[in-house]
Amino acid sequence: MTTIYIDADGCPVKEETFKVARRHKLNVILVANSWMRVPESTRIRLQQVGDGFDEADDWIVEQAGKGDVAVTTDIPLAARLIANGVRVIGPRGKEFKEEQIGDALAKREIATHLRELGEMTGGPPPMQQKDRSKFLSTLHEVIERVLRQNPPS
Repeated sequence: MTTIYIDADGCPVKEETFKVARRHKLNVILVANSWMRVPESTRIRLQQVGDGFDEADDWIVEQAGKGDVAVTTDIPLAARLIANGVRVIGPRGKEFKEEQIGDALAKREIATHLRELGEMTGGPPPMQQKDRSKFLSTLHEVIERVLRQNPPS
């Protein structure tokens, strides 16, 4: 059965993910280093992991597989998941795809280097309603494709 994994620490689209998951009757696992409140539901659960470097990422990679969907902003995590056949979506509604993930990793490295040099400061702009709408639309489309390719038994 398709499961949605959320790299939950700091994820701004948890509620939107729950909404789409309810519509499709899918399980959601939020993976985080610290406790957080989750809706009371048999389909939604929190997996709390230690606070070591990449513990949440490693847990998601070990659990998620072909037919699953993940929500994350973490590009290296997205690359690892894509290699395992997982569909990955960023909170602004961008689906990470195998043919583009190499470019995304390279851009991330350049941005890291520029920040270290002090050439680039600040982070991404605040989430807008249009970002949330795009995320909802993309998540729904991706789940529809996954369910067509991997029908529930």
